[in-house]
Amino acid sequence: MPEDAQGHGPRAGAAPVPDPGARFRRSDTARLEALSDGVFAVALTILVLDLTDPPHRDGGLGHALAAQWPGYVGYVASFSYVGVIWLNHHQAFARIRHVDRSLAGWNLALVGITSALAFPTSVVSDTLSESVTNEDAKVAVALYALVAGLMCAAWQHLYRFLSKRPDLMEPGVEPGYLRHGVLRSFAGLVAYAVAALLGVFVAPLLALAVFLLAPVFYFLTTEGMPRRGTRPIS
Repeated sequence: MPEDAQGHGPRAGAAPVPDPGARFRRSDTARLEALSDGVFAVALTILVLDLTDPPHRDGGLGHALAAQWPGYVGYVASFSYVGVIWLNHHQAFARIRHVDRSLAGWNLALVGITSALAFPTSVVSDTLSESVTNEDAKVAVALYALVAGLMCAAWQHLYRFLSKRPDLMEPGVEPGYLRHGVLRSFAGLVAYAVAALLGVFVAPLLALAVFLLAPVFYFLTTEGMPRRGTRPIS
């Protein structure tokens, strides 16, 4: 910093020297939320592309449509999952005031896994349309459980990160919101691990049942399971 002629300190009227790292520290959440909403919208749209007009003989359309039922199940499970991810993301960022580089990184991991969910959905649909009991069906549901479990892990790390950075949060956030977020994401990890075990060692259809039920749980607890007397932020 420029000093006066006697070297005693800053010269009067001298412009302050900017901190080169300041621009990386914090920003508002608008751009990050816009990016995330765009990814969620694309992820939801891609899922429906796996539902196609099946090849069939004359008079066999009804049977061909019924035969691709795993595609419908996969679509409902994944659309519901991505939908509640979007809802939970909205609820989380209603409580976040600032974004720094670390939080942006965790968010990128979360939306990246979300966009990847179309891949195991397609694998499950195609594989179970051929057989619901063979080895490929077991691998398919295990793959879906893995990606869905990674999503839960990303949420858990995000909640844990925020619990250590209250300076990024809005004032007045419910005391138990982040703690409940960690518990909810851990419950998802357990659920998808159980789904993988059931699908591989018992029956792939049992894994599909878990895939359908898990989004229901997350929808019902979107507000973070607030305690009585707390008012959720909408």
